[in-house]
Amino acid sequence: MPTPFIHDDFLLQTDAGRDLYHQFAQAQPIFDYHCHLPPAQIADNHRFADLAEIWLGGDHYKWRAMRANGVAERLCTGDAAPREKFDAWCATVPYTLRNPLYHWSHLELKRYFGIDAAISPATAAGIWRDANAKLATLRVHDILAANHVAVICTTDDPADSLETHERIRKLGLKTRVYPTFRPDKALGVNQPAAFNAWLERLAGTARMSVKTLDDLLGALQRRHDDFHAFGGRLSDHGMESALAEPCTPVAAAAIFNAARAGRAATPAEWAGYGAYLMLEFGRWDARRGWTKQLHLGALRNVNSRLLARLGPDTGFDSVGDFPQMRALGRYLDTLDATGELPRMVLYNLNPADNYALATMAGNFQDGTVAGKIQFGSGWWYLDQKEAMEWQLNALSNLGLLRRFVGMLTDSRSFLSYTRHEYFRRVLCNLLGAEMERGELPADRELVGALVREVSFDNAANFFGLEVDPAWR
Repeated sequence: MPTPFIHDDFLLQTDAGRDLYHQFAQAQPIFDYHCHLPPAQIADNHRFADLAEIWLGGDHYKWRAMRANGVAERLCTGDAAPREKFDAWCATVPYTLRNPLYHWSHLELKRYFGIDAAISPATAAGIWRDANAKLATLRVHDILAANHVAVICTTDDPADSLETHERIRKLGLKTRVYPTFRPDKALGVNQPAAFNAWLERLAGTARMSVKTLDDLLGALQRRHDDFHAFGGRLSDHGMESALAEPCTPVAAAAIFNAARAGRAATPAEWAGYGAYLMLEFGRWDARRGWTKQLHLGALRNVNSRLLARLGPDTGFDSVGDFPQMRALGRYLDTLDATGELPRMVLYNLNPADNYALATMAGNFQDGTVAGKIQFGSGWWYLDQKEAMEWQLNALSNLGLLRRFVGMLTDSRSFLSYTRHEYFRRVLCNLLGAEMERGELPADRELVGALVREVSFDNAANFFGLEVDPAWR
């Protein structure tokens, strides 16, 4: 009988790599410090109706592949029946050879449903039947337990209520779930209608009027405090590039007031106003001992026709080629100069920035915290085997791999925990090959300690989040 495609030694090409993975990585819990999972599905212990819901719902990676394969939009984001969408995906999978979706899809099918079949139109009916039978016995909490998920950090707008997180906290889950503070919409002075609607939502959640810039900062700081009270210790920002244009409080207030009155900020005004807020946010994080995440380099919503039809986050974003380092260096330096630089994780979407970002992180290591400024894991289009290796190599050459906080899912799907396994296999394969070539010592305890720490321990120690003692 042929060996299944997903087998015990998948991606592990050497004896040393296999030993590292099976002895030091495989059993480690998951510390998922950045994702887009819906907290309500955790609070409700959601049961998925079928494989289409859990596998295809919200997954713009798959939608992009399906569109490229000539699949109509009704079968991606439209009103087609779940089975129709699933069949369209199964018909696409054979065309994803060498795309990471081929690996991910088969790994998910194996780990969650015990199915070894190659995905294709010929196997679709059997996969649908068998996976749905297994899915009927699984709820979200079962998935978390089966995957040994110790920590989840969701991504939350400060205008959103934390009521869902309160419900989760009362469940007493072994998996700890924390909110992450993402105030991107506070920078929306270039789109006054949406900005003013968001301000009204924020005012309601913060329980105060928001008429002036000082009001906005007060409301956001109140929400920052609320997130802290819920155990949150991370913030996050999605940006084309860092913002560091000098802007006085008076100028920032004038830009805010104009947007409040319905006048859109110019690009220069938007950049100055955003820089003013980002410095404030950095100071709050430093004071509270939080970690700030900067996701840099996405060129979003390129297809205006389909953005208008389908909305954002539906698969029409690209790797951007924005200048990054001068503004990022100025932003970090401004905070560092006053002793207000928080811990940070810096992610880039353009692989051309790997070495630049890794060296920038090294400029602001100050000896107070090991790995204080992290060169983050491969993100979005870079969370696949080749780009993971690029990131690991850049970090190793220019920093300390053994202090790396490791992988995350950055996903809206509960099936994505296999990305941690995928990353660990890539890491162990890379290190094992170097051990066998004599480029690393043949010391399994030394190299194994690195694997164990990068897989879980570093994140558990770095972010200051409470972890159930059973995971230690």
